[in-house]
Amino acid sequence: MNTALRDAIAGSGLTVGKLARTVGVTVKTAERWVSDPARVPHPRTRAEVEALVGVSAGVLWPKAVRSNVKTGPDREIVSAYPYRNACPTSVWAELIDGASQNICFAGYTNYFVWQEHPRLAERLKRKGEDGCTVRFVVGDPESEVTRRREEVEAVPLTVGTRIRITLDALGKIREAPGIEAKYSDDHIALSVFTFDDQMLVTPHISNLLGHESPMLHLRRLGDDGLYDRFAAHVAALWETGRPVWS
Repeated sequence: MNTALRDAIAGSGLTVGKLARTVGVTVKTAERWVSDPARVPHPRTRAEVEALVGVSAGVLWPKAVRSNVKTGPDREIVSAYPYRNACPTSVWAELIDGASQNICFAGYTNYFVWQEHPRLAERLKRKGEDGCTVRFVVGDPESEVTRRREEVEAVPLTVGTRIRITLDALGKIREAPGIEAKYSDDHIALSVFTFDDQMLVTPHISNLLGHESPMLHLRRLGDDGLYDRFAAHVAALWETGRPVWS
């Protein structure tokens, strides 16, 4: 018997029948929750029962709650999107505006961020003035890697043009404190965008454009997890990169 649930129902002044009617299930279903500890309501119903009896679901159904808590490497995954464009613009805005220490755009062109986020240059300039380090790692528009990628994509708005759009936008705020930029050709197939202890990661698939590739939203929860592995990649890009401005 689920004695924790039985005692919680009694202690709240409810009956099993009244509880069942309130949460929208049959009395037999609610009786099974009490008589068989293996019987567990759906998550939404668990939350309703929890509120009614004033006892947490972790006490009423401890095994079920523990099974839903991530404990492996994937616990740092906040969300996964099949396409970068599937991630709401509001998520990007919250990450950009919420970061206070470090922001890094390590995409090969970073072109889309200027298109999708109004007044981004002003916002990043203020970040730098407030003590936040803002870094961009972009591809070299004149490199052979860039030329080959342009052949693969074969689109009118070329990779080199998209990089130059980013460089032009950065050039307008380059004198602001905390704004830094470097060239690298080693991240053509992987974009990583970091915002303090959170990041967005896009592995680029074949000849697809960036917005067509999947994306992960990560939050750092411990040492040597997914976040740290990708952060090390970004650190290596920065260490070996070439300054955009001499």
